[in-house]
Amino acid sequence: MKKDLISIKDLNLREIEEIFLLTDKLKKNKAKFSKALFGKSLALLFQKPSNRTRVSFEVGMYQMGGNSIYLGPGEINLGVRESINDAAKTLSRYVDGIVLRTFEHKNVLEMAKAASIPVINGLSDFSHPCQALADLYTIKEKLKTFKGRSLAYVGDGNNVCNSLLFAGAKVGLNMKVAAPKGYAPDPRVMEEAREAALLNKSGIELFDNAQDAARGADVLYTDVWASMGQEEEAEERKKAFKDFQINKQLLGLAKEGALVMHCLPAHRGEEITGEVIDSKNSVVFDQAENRMHVQKAILMVLLRCR
Repeated sequence: MKKDLISIKDLNLREIEEIFLLTDKLKKNKAKFSKALFGKSLALLFQKPSNRTRVSFEVGMYQMGGNSIYLGPGEINLGVRESINDAAKTLSRYVDGIVLRTFEHKNVLEMAKAASIPVINGLSDFSHPCQALADLYTIKEKLKTFKGRSLAYVGDGNNVCNSLLFAGAKVGLNMKVAAPKGYAPDPRVMEEAREAALLNKSGIELFDNAQDAARGADVLYTDVWASMGQEEEAEERKKAFKDFQINKQLLGLAKEGALVMHCLPAHRGEEITGEVIDSKNSVVFDQAENRMHVQKAILMVLLRCR
């Protein structure tokens, strides 16, 4: 039976640990796995532009002996020129897996339902599971454990925040979310994440100011204030989020040596200052690199090539 990766909710702790163990092996010995996906092909079906997601999947497939095919917004025009159902069934006859980067989360669900091959959510308006897994892997790599650690997410309660909430709850990482009124995570996400966190003896807190969330945190994390598709809200969001910037002062409230994370692309001078993103606390580019290593592990697990 095929396995998809649509949301972190699809994974249990054992599966997350399995991905991380495999990531360790892939990262340490690239040559050993140079033929792991030999003869396999991956379709990258993107409705949104991308740097990290596209390059990390393409290079990852190449490093494991596989092939990737990029299908940009104008090539299929998903849902207009061709229905999601028909595209999924056609691609299932050609390739071994699909990465879909889209706007509405329902598109990923529909694609996964129609496809007979694994579907990976490369980003939707609700979830960004590959990003969150790479983030957790980076935290574990740097701090060695999740237990007793806390991540303060400062900014928009968006798809990245949702995925971090689900992921943190699964592994026992405490989460503190700071968002202005009207931009907090979906209450249903908070409720589900809190229930999972209780089972793993961790906690989730919501704040309306950045300072309380950052105080004593092991990790400070942020994302852009206006994501793709929200350009018309950019000026309004700048006003709402002006006090939710990760800067030197906010970093000073966190634990000494706290990690600074950002999923990129960053708008320097808005959600984060250049001084902080380039500081010794920053692991932003380690995060970006780990996208590739973690996704290679995901591909091996889902394509049954271990």
